[in-house]
Amino acid sequence: MLKKLLLFCVLVFCFALSCNRKTDLYKVVGVKDGDTMVLLSPQNQQVTVRLAEVDCPEKRQAFGQAAKQFTSDLCFGKMVRLIVNNTDRYGRTVGWVELEDGTSVNKQLVKNGYAWQYRAYSKSMELAMLEQQARLGLWQDANPTPPWNFRKGEREQRLGEKQEQPKKKRTYRKRRRKHIDTLAF
Repeated sequence: MLKKLLLFCVLVFCFALSCNRKTDLYKVVGVKDGDTMVLLSPQNQQVTVRLAEVDCPEKRQAFGQAAKQFTSDLCFGKMVRLIVNNTDRYGRTVGWVELEDGTSVNKQLVKNGYAWQYRAYSKSMELAMLEQQARLGLWQDANPTPPWNFRKGEREQRLGEKQEQPKKKRTYRKRRRKHIDTLAF
């Protein structure tokens, strides 16, 4: 009985030590936009992280710079935990980022009105409720446009511009060949 208790205490102690290790902490070394940041791993590798389940306005969109500034103020230069979900088509790590005190950067962006819940990738009721309660930041805009619609509009506009431009007729210049006179003996 005493051996089992001792073994149990050792296991609990080891588990507690593994939970409190600082090796799982990353340093925020860059903020690309409101929902994308660069973290420095404990092995000194840079990791580009796209925040999961949230979508901030694009930089060129209303409140895009404000969202980037909010994210930067919240976590730039700080140590954070990264909870990886997967990777996206651009090779970025997609996940949740938490400050050392347990504050979720993803949730703070939605709560403070700098991001939408990205419903195409999130079914979280908590994020949906936070979005409903948020009436700051991007919600001050008369007609806030979700980033996914903004990007779609930009793509359609670019495609429309390409179709409107008349195709230029290619002209070819005749290349003159150099004639080398050779004498045959």
